[in-house]
Amino acid sequence: MRVLIIEDDADIATNLYDYLENGGYEVDVASDGAMGLHLAVTQHWDAILLDLSLPGVNGLTICRKLREEARRDTPVLILTAKDTLDDKLQGFIQGADDYLIKPFSLKEVGARLAALIKRYKGQVTQAVLSCADVRFDVSTFTVDRGGRPVKLPPKCLQLLRILMQSPNKVFGRAELEAEVWGEQLPDSDTLRAHVYTLRRALTANGEDDLIETVHGLGYRLVVDNAHPL
Repeated sequence: MRVLIIEDDADIATNLYDYLENGGYEVDVASDGAMGLHLAVTQHWDAILLDLSLPGVNGLTICRKLREEARRDTPVLILTAKDTLDDKLQGFIQGADDYLIKPFSLKEVGARLAALIKRYKGQVTQAVLSCADVRFDVSTFTVDRGGRPVKLPPKCLQLLRILMQSPNKVFGRAELEAEVWGEQLPDSDTLRAHVYTLRRALTANGEDDLIETVHGLGYRLVVDNAHPL
């Protein structure tokens, strides 16, 4: 999942970047409106976090141009100190999908962001992914197996989420690499190393290995039951 942060406050941008990256997102940051608009319309994003008070081009203009000129329907979550009803209405009029007032909780940003992306991708019912005894709360980026917390690095979280969203489906190596690493494709051993790390974490207490290597094709998560809770 790729998220663009358009925010000129370096501290806020850094906190958002670290939180989302640790949650498995691929994140980029633009510190001014012109750069943010360029990135928003020239690259694919699963969601955009957008400040309103930006140098160069303000957030409302970015949102309007994204919708009316670039014809992009990328989910936009506005993060701003402007808290009047008129400010909020203007944001929605220009095409924003949600609005959060500063100061905000990073957990709330994560929950709202996950909800926007799920609606955008048609996955509204999947607040928690459940496959066999593995549960993945996509709003808090937490995983447990049989009630045991499973700690995973960001890229492994992304891999697990992709596999759990389509259990028993065989994902080709190129498909997984593109989903997790985007345009910055890793070397040939990186995906294999991350799958190994994911397997070790999920089987640390001797549990069955749910990840199957389909030789010559890729990987899949093999389960009998798979459903959102």
